[in-house]
Amino acid sequence: MTTLTQDETQDVCEDCGAFVAGGRGGCLKLFEEVIAREFGDYRYGREHRLTVDAYSLQHPDKYMRSGKSFAAHLTGACAALGHGDARALNQAVQKWLSTNPQVEKPAHLPERRGDLNITYVHSAPDADEHVRRVREWALSVWEAWAEHHALARRLIDEATA
Repeated sequence: MTTLTQDETQDVCEDCGAFVAGGRGGCLKLFEEVIAREFGDYRYGREHRLTVDAYSLQHPDKYMRSGKSFAAHLTGACAALGHGDARALNQAVQKWLSTNPQVEKPAHLPERRGDLNITYVHSAPDADEHVRRVREWALSVWEAWAEHHALARRLIDEATA
């Protein structure tokens, strides 16, 4: 096992493991650049919601503080990766969450949150590759959250009942 020096640990995002200058702050900067690219060119933004969900699932302390935000991002990834009409499911979940249901964020969240991270998406050379990489990254993240897949499906069932 390789041990990182103090300087090297400052270049690793503590949440997703991305090796990026500035660590967590540098990771956020890359995410913001990816989001700007998605908003600036519709070809990149085809999987925007999945980009946000994957990043949030890798950075839950910042983006999934409440049970509602936890439910939104977990079910968003589930809908995008495992259902035909993710948009309709996400709308149903958002409508349901607006009624303020009691959703408790689990006490145990995965420590390792996928083999890929935002650096993989950020380096995509064109829009088609960007979209492909977003889906591949999100699938890696989703697999890391396997212990919560049944919960995601249950929340979707509750939202669409």
